[in-house]
Amino acid sequence: MDIQLKRGLLDVCVLSSIRNADSYGYQIIKDMKPYLEMSESTLYTILKRLEAAEMLTVKSMEHGGRLRKYYHITEKGLGRINEFQKDFQEILSIYRFIQRGDDA
Repeated sequence: MDIQLKRGLLDVCVLSSIRNADSYGYQIIKDMKPYLEMSESTLYTILKRLEAAEMLTVKSMEHGGRLRKYYHITEKGLGRINEFQKDFQEILSIYRFIQRGDDA
């Protein structure tokens, strides 16, 4: 898969994982595990990129005597998910066009 395409897909997956509730790194990986494997290093790279793009915010809270970073999606992040859903419809249309050659 094209690396840029994959990067964009993973960004949207991470945003989707925190769409309904703030979460922290380990929980995000756990929530996504039934759908895809992601290493911690990959996740934290994505989280930093999304924070820099103002698609999420970060706050530290104490949990069990340790600080834990919680991630919260912003309006810009929600907009990116909506944009992806629209783009995906176009991708599906292109896929159906390509697949029709197999039916001939």
